[in-house]
Amino acid sequence: MDAEAALDFVKHGATLLLLDVPQHTLIGIDTQMFSSGPNFKGIKMIPPGIHFIYYSASNREGREFSPVVGFFVDASPSQVIVRKWDQEEEHLVKLSEEEEARYSDAVQKLEFDKQLGPYTLSQYADWIHLSNYITKDTIERIEPIGGEITIACESDMFAKSTKTFMEKILAEQLKNSKLSVPEEKSQRRGCYYTAVPRIVKQKGIGVEELTSLNLDKTHLLESILMKEYGGDENALLAELQFAFIAFLMGQSLDAFLQWKLLASLLFGCTEAPLRTRSRLFTKFIKVIYYQLKCGFQKDQKEISAMPEGVSALLDESWLSSDSFLHCICKDFFSLVLEAPVVDGDLLSSTRRLKSLLEDTLGWHFQPNSTADAIYFDEDDEYAPVVEILDDAECMNT
Repeated sequence: MDAEAALDFVKHGATLLLLDVPQHTLIGIDTQMFSSGPNFKGIKMIPPGIHFIYYSASNREGREFSPVVGFFVDASPSQVIVRKWDQEEEHLVKLSEEEEARYSDAVQKLEFDKQLGPYTLSQYADWIHLSNYITKDTIERIEPIGGEITIACESDMFAKSTKTFMEKILAEQLKNSKLSVPEEKSQRRGCYYTAVPRIVKQKGIGVEELTSLNLDKTHLLESILMKEYGGDENALLAELQFAFIAFLMGQSLDAFLQWKLLASLLFGCTEAPLRTRSRLFTKFIKVIYYQLKCGFQKDQKEISAMPEGVSALLDESWLSSDSFLHCICKDFFSLVLEAPVVDGDLLSSTRRLKSLLEDTLGWHFQPNSTADAIYFDEDDEYAPVVEILDDAECMNT
């Protein structure tokens, strides 16, 4: 990029000005990570639009890190986003409007230009794939009070949820962390995610119909789409992207649980992908493809290079061959690839996702067998649902 083009990006791109940030603090924006040096004052040349900013405080040696704190922004052209480091609380705080205007003016005059690191524009396309459905409305609807997303106030919240073995280990690590804040003592609240039931329970219907509703989540999907998203498919995909970003970059366990619920809901449908919502599922598979490609590919340097403790949620056990994702992908792949009639775009997108998982993670997807329905771990949340009926219910069936 020549000097004239670079100057144009500096003037028309957004700027993140960070004041008094200690050395070794990890600062991230989208898929990019910085470690602050003595002269670091922020990031320039940020493309206008949706971005996720996150950071982790460090000790003086740069070896131990606090839980990640992150927040979404909708940056306007030439906007200057100003935050200042609070030494006592170890987090970034907003300034008064007067102070922010003064610093913004200084940035516009290029007074901080040499102390600002450039946004890596070559990685911007990756970010767009991860966030293209997220809008300002998405952020305002889901973000917590104050906007900051952090695992530090999620320990009690997470303890109430069903967890896999790996999730239990992470929850215990968080519980023992001196930086963990009990929910009743914290002034912060989690994100306002859409409620997604894992099991469909409905009174007044027969056992066979109830079983059918749990085997095919199409009815539940339609209900949630209409009730929670006003029929807007893109709003659902936006929340899926929001949760994944908050999980991958923001290290939020609450976000992981929501991503898991939404992914399971969509992968658990059999009628919708083939008949009523083929377009939604084509978009969904593309979203999942880019999420997994960005988040879990082995050669991603920016995230894999994060110090131990910061990248704890990226343990390979999340994606082992007996994980929830493998289970639901296997059933979905069989559904689409073996269907006599299927949308062409959905078919090609599904094949692409299957190849990514096989080539990158070494997964193998064998055809479903009777044994799959018989043998399952007692803690497996995707095992068959057994409903215990009372005598009255048995008499009516």
